[in-house]
Amino acid sequence: MKTPGSGVTSCLLALLCVVGVISMSEAKTFVYVSNAQDGNIDAYVMDMSTGALASVGKAEAGKLVMPMAISPSKKHLYAVVRSQPVRVLTFAIDPATGALSQKASAPLPDSMPYVSTDQTGRFLFTASYGGDKIAVSPIGENGLVEAEAIQVIPTGRNAHSILPDRSNKFVYAATLGANQVLQFTFDSKTGKLTANDPASVSPEAGHGPRHLAFSPDNKNLYVLNELSGHVTQYAIDAGKGTLTAVDSISSVPSEAGLAWGVAPAPVGAAPAPAVAVPKDEKPKVWAADIQITPNGKFLYTTERTTNKIALFTVAPGTGKLTYVTNFATEAQPRGIRIDPTGQFLVASGEKSDRVSVYKIDQGSGKLGEPSRYPVGNGANWVEIVDVQ
Repeated sequence: MKTPGSGVTSCLLALLCVVGVISMSEAKTFVYVSNAQDGNIDAYVMDMSTGALASVGKAEAGKLVMPMAISPSKKHLYAVVRSQPVRVLTFAIDPATGALSQKASAPLPDSMPYVSTDQTGRFLFTASYGGDKIAVSPIGENGLVEAEAIQVIPTGRNAHSILPDRSNKFVYAATLGANQVLQFTFDSKTGKLTANDPASVSPEAGHGPRHLAFSPDNKNLYVLNELSGHVTQYAIDAGKGTLTAVDSISSVPSEAGLAWGVAPAPVGAAPAPAVAVPKDEKPKVWAADIQITPNGKFLYTTERTTNKIALFTVAPGTGKLTYVTNFATEAQPRGIRIDPTGQFLVASGEKSDRVSVYKIDQGSGKLGEPSRYPVGNGANWVEIVDVQ
């Protein structure tokens, strides 16, 4: 027999349970910025209605902590430390607060300025600029990187990035000094990379491929060239994974007055003999990062000499880029990321003590006035993850 009010009590309990489930399942968005000079990682929670960042605290990593990657499971963050001993750290992400806690450390074959994972989260890719190599490291079923690399592949000069395509069948690596984009087939069961045929494609001389971004439909690969500031569009053969150049468009307007940069000498090479050349007073192009919105409508790049973010629109169907404009940003902008909903862009500057958050206009792609938040010294890399 029910006691008086027991029905109401049951309803209230049921309602509280529902509210609790909704509260627990509410997605949260966390932002992480690696601070190379401080040797730590800043963590923030983002208010998705405004883009505002609230500090969650800092996680100690090591001097020259730079590139980072989020695991496909969204449970771990991988951070590469480029000071000796060079290593990759695995941090667990607290789904409630976003706080990081270190769970593992593994050696790397060289100082690596880029890190990514395959789409299954079983393998970690790294690229070495100074060591002219790329590597594959295993990721345990627990999401931790605890073992040394299982494959190390020599590349041309200055391997600057490595990234799998969205199908997880192919992997590409940009080599700045060699002026090439390397093409590999990828075995997701063993983690083995095999040179594709042809093994590489090259833009025109002097561009210097640096960072990569795939279109959401996986039909195009966009390569930001550090020395020219151009973005090269490559069409991806879905069956073979080979690239075909489609277009190349500058992110740096002529009125900026910049000359193309020059690739550094090979590591260990003898100094070139002194030659009298006319003094070039023009500052050099020094492009850094590239990101595309989740809906594939807009693409952004950074340039460190002018401290600007460039906006491109992406044509439906063809994927061709149209340069729109540049926006002022933090000093020496090394890293940018767009949140998973495509509403906000976050930018860090290596010579700034602030990180900027921009609202993205969904119609034009233009960036609104930034909100700025304190960050550590040598802010380098940005990662954003939404956690349910």
